[in-house]
Amino acid sequence: MARIAVVGSVASDEVIKLDEPLREGTHLTGKQSGARLGGGAACTAVPLAYAGHEVAVFGSIGRDDIGDALLAELAATGVITAHIARLDQPSTRSLILLDGFGERTIVNLQRTHEEQPPDRLLGWHADWVYVRSRRLDLASLLERQARSARVIAHVPPSEDGARPAHVLITSASDVGPEILEDPFAAGRRIAGDHLQWMVVTRGARGAVAHGRDAVLEVPARKVTPVDTTGAGDSFAAGLVHALADGAEMAAALECAVAWGAEATLWESSVLPRAAVTDLVQ
Repeated sequence: MARIAVVGSVASDEVIKLDEPLREGTHLTGKQSGARLGGGAACTAVPLAYAGHEVAVFGSIGRDDIGDALLAELAATGVITAHIARLDQPSTRSLILLDGFGERTIVNLQRTHEEQPPDRLLGWHADWVYVRSRRLDLASLLERQARSARVIAHVPPSEDGARPAHVLITSASDVGPEILEDPFAAGRRIAGDHLQWMVVTRGARGAVAHGRDAVLEVPARKVTPVDTTGAGDSFAAGLVHALADGAEMAAALECAVAWGAEATLWESSVLPRAAVTDLVQ
């Protein structure tokens, strides 16, 4: 199994179950459903740890009660938390509005923010680095990491040179025609010469991987979603897991789509251990 560094957020997801679909300009009713572990880094790192990899998160949480609870819950999954900075700020919190069809709307209430990039990443040898962050100051750090590890990063940000990486992942719903018209060319602009694949997720329609000379497409299996929160992060975890295990992109894309679809069947932001155990078997 691989040593995997995950850069991004650890959050408290506060869930509101709506009695009807979210619509603009209406009065809605809903029920509080408690708080749970979330954030892009946690939702990617935890399934990878459940799959048997050695996984460390590089991010930050507040020095508050929420931060204490998040750190303890994350550590209990087997994820290495020693490289998470504790800051004198409120911990990251998100409001998850979940309708009866499993669709979620996320409202970011609070974000814990480090002033500087997590250069401590350079002191932890990683085989793979996954980045789920919108910070614009990570390019130099990732360029150095790409010399000794395989880097997979999420888009956006989509500025030129913002994400030196071997694989980029984006959602078709997060970007516009400037990327979707020629994904690989756009990816090279963002990632530079390291790029080998630009992966575009398309929700219920699966995902497409664009390479220099190939386009691979995998449809998603039909499911009835319970909760789509974290499905994209589970997709990324499946992709990293398969590639780290030596799979070619075609097989890795199939794995990623399967993990993303499975995540929608659980009322959780993080893919549960039981689901990961079944998936890796």
